[in-house]
Amino acid sequence: MLETLQQWDRELLVFLNNLGSTPFDGFWVFVTRIESWIALFCFFAFLIFYYYKRKQALIVLVMAVLSFAVTFGLAELTKEVVGRWRPNNLESLASSLRVLQQPESFSFFSGHASTSFAIVTFLVLALRTFNRRIYWAYLWPLFFSLSRIYVGVHYPSDILVGALVGTVIALVLHRICNLLLSRAKMTSA
Repeated sequence: MLETLQQWDRELLVFLNNLGSTPFDGFWVFVTRIESWIALFCFFAFLIFYYYKRKQALIVLVMAVLSFAVTFGLAELTKEVVGRWRPNNLESLASSLRVLQQPESFSFFSGHASTSFAIVTFLVLALRTFNRRIYWAYLWPLFFSLSRIYVGVHYPSDILVGALVGTVIALVLHRICNLLLSRAKMTSA
């Protein structure tokens, strides 16, 4: 059963990756770089300070950064424990892919997917009562995560598991954040 799932994972990766074409390569390589999103992170920080009072904003910002840090750490630890090779590092598979990057670290689960879904889920939960359009922020992790398949460095299961892990961590840390915000309100009242 596990071998069948892995085979489907490989076949889906090859199919999705080969949908790409040279004119779009530059766009997807740009999208997959974390530096490309710095302006979005600044915008997220602005929104936090716009909608929350100073002390509350600091709590929300610290918890958002913590959601990134915890998720990133767990992704890196899991990669080392599981030790799944990236598709671009397997000769048998790389020859069937359009490989646009060559990372050599392990694959499972995607740090790009997990951290981006953690940050956005946390921010959506923190800001949704102030602005319903915050749900559009989910476009970032979708593009960011799918770029990893496009450039040939992650399996679809890496992305799916990463997105789920990031979302769960964000849900837990948002709950903790709400407790901290409640305590901050009581001490300032």
